[in-house]
Amino acid sequence: MSEQSCAPAERGILIIGLGLIGGSLAAALKEAGFAGRILACDRDADEVTSGIDMGLVDAGSTELAPWVAESSLIVLAVPVLAIEAVLRELAPHLGDQVITDVGSTKGAIEASVERVFGDIPPRFVLGHPIAGSEKSGVAASNPALYRRHKVILTPRADTDPDALARVRVLWAACGAELLEMDVARHDQVLARTSHLPHLLAFSLVDTLARQDERLEIFRYAAGGFRDFTRIAGSDPVMWRDIFSANREAVLGALDEFEAGVARLRRAVTDNDGDAMLAIFDRASHARQYFDTLLNQTSYQAMEQRNIRYRVTPGGNVRGRIRVPGDKSISHRSIMLGALAEGVTEVHGFLEGEDSLATLQAFREMGVAIEGPHQGRVTIHGVGLHGLKAPAGPLYVGNSGTAMRLFAGLLAGQAFDTELTGDVSLNKRPMGRVADPLREMGAVIETAEGGRPPLTIRGGQALRGIRYDMPMASAQVKSCLLLAGLYAEGETRVREPAPTRDHTERMLNGFGYAVQRDADEAWLQGGGRLTASPIDVPSDISSAAFYLVAAAITPGSDLLLEHVGTNPTRIGVINILKAMGADLELLNPREVGGEPVADIRVRHAPLKGIDIPVDQVPLAIDEFPVLFIAAANAEGVTRLRGAEELRVKESDRIQAMADGLAILGVENTVHSDGIDIVGRADASDTHVEHYSGGHVDSLGDHRIAMAFAIAALRAEGEIVIDDCANVATSFPGFVDLARRVGLSLEEQEAS
Repeated sequence: MSEQSCAPAERGILIIGLGLIGGSLAAALKEAGFAGRILACDRDADEVTSGIDMGLVDAGSTELAPWVAESSLIVLAVPVLAIEAVLRELAPHLGDQVITDVGSTKGAIEASVERVFGDIPPRFVLGHPIAGSEKSGVAASNPALYRRHKVILTPRADTDPDALARVRVLWAACGAELLEMDVARHDQVLARTSHLPHLLAFSLVDTLARQDERLEIFRYAAGGFRDFTRIAGSDPVMWRDIFSANREAVLGALDEFEAGVARLRRAVTDNDGDAMLAIFDRASHARQYFDTLLNQTSYQAMEQRNIRYRVTPGGNVRGRIRVPGDKSISHRSIMLGALAEGVTEVHGFLEGEDSLATLQAFREMGVAIEGPHQGRVTIHGVGLHGLKAPAGPLYVGNSGTAMRLFAGLLAGQAFDTELTGDVSLNKRPMGRVADPLREMGAVIETAEGGRPPLTIRGGQALRGIRYDMPMASAQVKSCLLLAGLYAEGETRVREPAPTRDHTERMLNGFGYAVQRDADEAWLQGGGRLTASPIDVPSDISSAAFYLVAAAITPGSDLLLEHVGTNPTRIGVINILKAMGADLELLNPREVGGEPVADIRVRHAPLKGIDIPVDQVPLAIDEFPVLFIAAANAEGVTRLRGAEELRVKESDRIQAMADGLAILGVENTVHSDGIDIVGRADASDTHVEHYSGGHVDSLGDHRIAMAFAIAALRAEGEIVIDDCANVATSFPGFVDLARRVGLSLEEQEAS
């Protein structure tokens, strides 16, 4: 987001080069209320005169020396190849001024500064606003040119902190978003995202303009041609200078582009439809992803945002809803569909950020995937050994499921990969999968403390093992079974308590035999997967929030449709029933090997219970909202054997305990669980059970949603901070909550 700042406190700002960029900076500063003098120097006297007449600058001329002493900050807004000559003229007159620039190639400018001064002065801050227009000259000045646009600063280790801060204030006053990176990285990034597109646009228009039928071509060109070639109308001299100054990085980007064109040419020549689809679909979704970053609707952008929920107390819960598809099954459908031979059709796919990150990761490994379109995805499988090395790290967002399952299937590939996630995921321990994978022969490097990013070395010969899991975890079990697909011999996993079995069910559905006996599952390496249709049921973990909402609220009557009722996932149903909830499973059936049912839930008084230990693994993701049920029950609810909750997206036991305490709900935390003293009075089901308050979800989507549900029985408003990650697992949560009766407002907090 843009930095919040008042106008710069400089006595005078000298802009050298009063074209579009310099003039727009002056206009933005005037609009921001800058109280000092804005001075200008330009070799074109008419430009300076125009700037004064337009009220953009207070004084200036074609001479540089008279204005340096009157300025405390100097902005170099001249072409890149003119920088050195300007610096030589400027140097004899400098005092303690801060200097910055706007050039788009920082390496060349850094070299010019070193040639003039012998080194980079500490008060010289190299910068580059990512903004422009086909128009040029001070007459095209636009005070909004930098608003919500990025300005990249490239400070060095010895840059004066005061100078850096003042340059940041300068651009923040224009409404810009400030970023920092080193010089070399800047030039590489800009060569690919700015310089190369301009080079291609100039080349395409020049190629067509030299053809005999150019008038006909241009006459019938559509909007796509216009949009792509718009940038070819930019200043040719400026771009000649940029391409010369950033020559090596531009040539490197051009080499990569030519290799990509060659791949596409081969696909067209060979009439390879899957290869073309993979390229086009990957590009299409990358472009959509770019849009989400610009609009700050993706989780990578949201990491820097504080989405706040403000939930008014009261309401009832009635109606008929269908929550999004099961996230666990959605992840696995993409993974196994990609590794299968043939085309897999998926219906009911969860179009949340986490699942989409898994889908995009396989696109980056060469898998052609159509969709998603209203929950429908078509995966053109490449077989167990058909994945290709991605160009960079695979980003899995906030999904621990994706991170751990990917670790298993990537351990058997021939190429190296790096797995990384968002800020929250990169704090979570991955030793529980890395250690047994190493026993199988995998080579995995982690960050400090066994945390992501994970670097997985390819080309390893995996061998099957027999592994006794120290704690029940479907993610660990699935990880090892996926690695076992690539291992020599048999891979056996024993779990100390039942966990969700989606991986085993789906592998069998894809024709890969997984055996099971009591607490042990195993498979033989070296087989193959055959494409199979998948119908993803609604996620019971998402349904759980509405199950509890209806169970605790007088007058509620809610039907949840097509919910997955896999026996390894129904702990939340079993626990709520044990507490006295009025739950009824209607129309039970099986879809694609997974049991589903419609669930009707009505309000009934709840009682505190000792949660059976054997139900803990079956409800591990649902405990945050079950704690809200406990807060609304009569008596004490006790949970033990839930150490797993300590290492989820947050320490869910402590985070929920802290939030409940803020609401006035008495609780006692234990190393493996919690005791919650319910506030309900069975003789008066309409009494509010606890106070309102302001809680922090710690970026954990399930905690955020749980406290939103808690507001139904609160005395006052509940405000929940850090809710951006709800979109990663439950898109549409807010809309559904409102539809069934909650008064929930979503805000962006400062």
